[in-house]
Amino acid sequence: MNTFKNIQQVKNSKKTLSLFAVFVLFGTDLVMAQSADTAVAGGTPTDKSAMWLSVGYYTLLFFVACLCVAIFGKILKVYDLSLKMQGKKGFNWNNIMGICCAIFLIAAGYGAYWSFTVQGSMSLPEAASVHGVAIDDMFTLTTVLTMIVFVLTQVALFGFAFLYRGSDKRKAYYYPHNNTIEKIWTVIPAIVLTMLVVFGFFTWQKVMDTTPEKGDINIDITGHQFAWELRYPGPDGKLGNVNYTLYTPLNILGIDYKDRNSFDDLKADTLVLPLNKSIRLNIHAQDVIHSVYLPHFRVQLNAVPGLPTFFKFVPTITTADMRARTDNPNFEYLLYCNKICGGSHYNMQKVVRVVTQAEYQDWIARQKPYLTDKLKQELKFATAKPAVGGQSSSSRLALNN
Repeated sequence: MNTFKNIQQVKNSKKTLSLFAVFVLFGTDLVMAQSADTAVAGGTPTDKSAMWLSVGYYTLLFFVACLCVAIFGKILKVYDLSLKMQGKKGFNWNNIMGICCAIFLIAAGYGAYWSFTVQGSMSLPEAASVHGVAIDDMFTLTTVLTMIVFVLTQVALFGFAFLYRGSDKRKAYYYPHNNTIEKIWTVIPAIVLTMLVVFGFFTWQKVMDTTPEKGDINIDITGHQFAWELRYPGPDGKLGNVNYTLYTPLNILGIDYKDRNSFDDLKADTLVLPLNKSIRLNIHAQDVIHSVYLPHFRVQLNAVPGLPTFFKFVPTITTADMRARTDNPNFEYLLYCNKICGGSHYNMQKVVRVVTQAEYQDWIARQKPYLTDKLKQELKFATAKPAVGGQSSSSRLALNN
């Protein structure tokens, strides 16, 4: 009788009926709608599967599944009560729940297996930097340990719920406390977690090592909506200072040309890196937060306006070698922005090319300086060639303020 009373209360609830109406309208809108790019001029969908691929659809599907389970449970409950009212034996809910746990364990086990076999191929590609190998090792160790714990605990949890489900033939034993068991499941996880933390700490220390090294190649990388700008040092090996107040359409990085180290700074469209050399990326942002992301090199660091940061790494596999390993003659390393920084966020890609030292030297010699003739005119640079002993000396630049 209580069940019928509850059903009647649900039917009479205005809030429930209102929620159900909204739910039906939302579902109808999702099911009937289709984007313009899935239909041809005559209105026939060219790809019917495309209309289902949305977060809203799967959310709706989840709620429908929950509703079906709830209705099915209510039906079983009503049927169980009707059996008891007729003097018959009702359902053995202990067996039902135990069998449900066993089914869930098998289904979830298959789901975990499917996730590893199908989606495992979506993991990060082969590491192409020194620290990338260490990060992958740490990730692999953590995954293996957590998977062992996951399998053991889930098998024990749902397996025990099935094997030792309630029965009239046995009575549950109340086991209030055991110091040995408490010590085991406290000490072992503490040791494993300590190992992971210590391993991760030393790996992180190596990855984020900021010690300057002789031969470091400094490269400025600046993000703005929606592109990356690259600046290499010239023959002096030093990058000049930048100041956001000096930004102009010609001086898009705000390079400070009062710093003479800026005179020979070079502009590049491709991020070219020499093999086995320490690379220091000096990271800047001009408008919103961007994120320098180089998946093959395991590099990711935010570019925050007003807060310059940097990241050091050593590339270990040339682009040519990676093309051979992947059997893809068109393979390129890519630089992405890993922050959703606006409507054209997808445009923030740069080709990254790892080459030998000789190829790098040849490439860098062909790059042009940021200080163009038009920028010299804007900054009112004057070129003078003072004569010494009847001979002209090399040109020198002067900034007329």
